[in-house]
Parts: sequence; C-alpha cells; structure tokens
Amino acid sequence: MWIANSYAKINLGLHVLEKLPTGYHRIETGFCFIEWSDRFEVEESDRFILKLSDEKIPVDESNLITKAYRTFERYVGLKKEYRFNVTKNIPAGAGVGGGSSNAALTLRILNKLEESALTDDELVDLGRGLGADVPLFIKGKCGIGTGLGHEIEEMNIQPDGWILSVFPGFESSTPEVYKHSVPNPEPDFLIRSILQDEEMDQWQYLLQNDLEPVVISKYELVGNIRDQLLDLGAVYSAMSGSGSTIFGIFEQDFVAIQAYDSFHKLGFRVNLTKPGFLPDMGIYRSEK
Repeated sequence: MWIANSYAKINLGLHVLEKLPTGYHRIETGFCFIEWSDRFEVEESDRFILKLSDEKIPVDESNLITKAYRTFERYVGLKKEYRFNVTKNIPAGAGVGGGSSNAALTLRILNKLEESALTDDELVDLGRGLGADVPLFIKGKCGIGTGLGHEIEEMNIQPDGWILSVFPGFESSTPEVYKHSVPNPEPDFLIRSILQDEEMDQWQYLLQNDLEPVVISKYELVGNIRDQLLDLGAVYSAMSGSGSTIFGIFEQDFVAIQAYDSFHKLGFRVNLTKPGFLPDMGIYRSEK
C-alpha cells in the first residue's frame, strides 16, 4: 500500500482583471498552502476502485480523482489497476482547491507506481484540462498565479503567521461568482508587489479579493466570519478564491488557538496551519 496527503490552498488576494471571450477570466492571485489535507491509500487491484470516506461525494466519472485516473490511463497507459481509499477532510466546494489537489496527487501517484518517469512539467500538461489549480498542486510550490490562474511563478509567499481557515458550511458556485464579478484591468496595487514588499499587518488595507463582495452580498455569514476573525486578533482576514472558506492570519500562536477554539465550539469545520508551512509531497510505501 502507498500513502500520501493531498493538501489544500488559500488565495492571498485575487484580482479579476478581464473577462475573456471564452467566458473565463484573466486573474492575478497569490497561492499558498494550508495543512488541511485528504489522506490517500492506494494499492493494486483487479480494477479501478475509488472509495471515499464521505459517501455524499460521487465517485463516478464526475469525480476529479476518477477523471485524473482516466486521463493518465488514456494518454500514458497503465500496466496495472489500482484501488484508491481516500479519507476526505477538505470540505467540498470550499474554495481551497480540494478537488484539484486530489486530481494532482492522483497523477503523481500513478506516475510513481507505474514508473512512468514523467517530469512535473509533463504532469502539468497532462492535468491542464482537470482544473486551473492542478499545476500548483503538482509542483507543491506557492507563488503568483496569472492568466486563468494556472500560470504560476514560484515565489516564497507562504505567510510567517498562523492561518486559521473556517468553512461556513455551504458551497459557493465558482461560475456564478465570476459571472457577477466586475473586472478591473488596472488595480491600484499588484498582488505580487504587496506580498513581496509590504509587511503582513498592511495586507488588510492593500490586499483584496475581488470575488469577496459578490459572495458576501449573497451570504452575509462570510462577511461576519471575516470580521469576527479580525475581532479575535487576525492581522489579515479574507475569503479564499471564490469562497466559501474564510481565513485569518495571526502573528501569535495563543491568539490563533483561542480563535480556533471559538469557531470549533460553534460547530464550524476549521483548520490551523503553522507559520511557514510547506506541504509534504512524499508518496510513501506502507505495509498493511
């Protein structure tokens, strides 16, 4: 059996720059990782089997793990078949890239188990049709995303602070949120410049997610959680991506832990990530 973890991400700011004729949008955003993760256990089987701990999530051809498996099978080929047991901890539809992360890890696992020797760049090309965030999770390096979000310039922007992520309990539709967003081709500040040049305690005044007002206009709770995180001591709080997860960054561990406890006691699904966190990209062999 082989085991590995599939990590989530958050967006540090997001500018919607232009709506393209294709219906997609040109954006600028900062990507970093959080410790929220799904656990994969993979072993040889007589056929492809996908089993998820959350039985509400479909395991058919609509699932990104299944899509990634079929993509690898179609374009690279498989000498064997595999069973995937996945313990789901990352909330679905939370704006933290759980599905894309799962797809990326599926490609990486198959590449290793099949000894296909594809490079990361080749895996990125293979996974482009699976989701804009897939390249981020294949390489496991934070950075600035441009274009549709899949063109990533690696940059060490992982915050030196405790990141508390709060899932409000409902999904946010990415197509609907982008549909109602207002592109701004010339924002006052580039996200790259803010994350590189400004101290974290200045981000609240400079770093914006252009999709946040759209979601808050529909789900007031998102704005309430953001404000509550600031009241509890976060130096920066915002929505991730197209929502619905909200996160706060704290400079002191005990303040972050108190905020974690506050939301946990209220029944929210929460995650606390340590400063400077980097995802473990290893795929490990485990004896049953």
